[in-house]
Amino acid sequence: MKRLRICLIASSRFPVAEPFAGGLEAHTHSLTCALVALGHTVTLFAAEGSDSALGARVLAAEQFHPSALARRDIAAPPSHWMQEHHAYLSLCLELMATGAARFDVIHNNSLHHLPIAMSASIPLPIVTTLHTPPTPWLESALRFASDRSRFVAVSAFTARQWQGAAPATVIPNGVDVSRWTPGPGGGPPIWFGRLVPEKAPHLAIHAARLAGMPLDIAGPILDPGYFETMVVPLLGSGIRYIGHLDSLTLARRVGEASVTVVTPVWDEPYGLVAAESMATGTPVAAFARGGLTEVVSSDSGRLCTPDDVSAMAQCMVEASTLSRAKTRAHAVAHCSIDAMVSAYERFYESVTGREQAA
Repeated sequence: MKRLRICLIASSRFPVAEPFAGGLEAHTHSLTCALVALGHTVTLFAAEGSDSALGARVLAAEQFHPSALARRDIAAPPSHWMQEHHAYLSLCLELMATGAARFDVIHNNSLHHLPIAMSASIPLPIVTTLHTPPTPWLESALRFASDRSRFVAVSAFTARQWQGAAPATVIPNGVDVSRWTPGPGGGPPIWFGRLVPEKAPHLAIHAARLAGMPLDIAGPILDPGYFETMVVPLLGSGIRYIGHLDSLTLARRVGEASVTVVTPVWDEPYGLVAAESMATGTPVAAFARGGLTEVVSSDSGRLCTPDDVSAMAQCMVEASTLSRAKTRAHAVAHCSIDAMVSAYERFYESVTGREQAA
């Protein structure tokens, strides 16, 4: 296809840089790198501190600081909310003025409502990836979306959640299987991701104890209160927190594990950690929630009743015996970034009206 000039809008809260704060940042980094490698020109708008190799533009380089009088308003929203609002408002106004001359398509990979709400004033097709269940802000913004707006969901499950508000094409997330490479396995089970209540690593610890297995925990501590009260007291006797690791170190540790434990207490829109684990050959034991049921196969893991710690303990034991070669093969066939990026290229082509280059 003809090479495109793509405006890629990321989160203004967390930088797109190692070590990643979460799956959204990892997804944005992989997508940017893959599109550039295919010859597209990508201008990434992202949080300060994003990977300089991506050539990212900082979202709202000029921070907004409300006046003392405004801060005294008892109904004033939190400071971080105002900073995000200022960032996306500034970018949307910029795209209204100059976007058509600079880009062929806008890909809104953020979770913010303004790129959708202001899309009618931006003279470009806008693709928004739906990474979460419906939220009030995004549902409200959809009332004002341009007829040039198109939507992608990261799983069929997420598409069904949004079908009443935003019909979406399903493009599953992908992982770079050249970075998440096969490991030897056989080591302690691992849980990795954001350490927050909805990911529930404490349930993984309880399951490991029941299974008589150790457990390594890796990831950023984004809710210190939860970590201190629900995780720290359970550490010790084979349960370790090994830190917030860069992706290459994390991929190595996951590849050394016998099984990856995934214990969300919310419906995962996709389940990137499962795909990453399987790419290393490490099978997955997961609660059957949301998009995870589409990502994990019987060859690559075991699914169990959500929130059932006893069932999870059994899943950990069973999954650890699965073929690592078949687990890796499933990830390469169904979860690769190449498949994801090819699908996005076709989608960009459809919304820009461009024909396949000979």
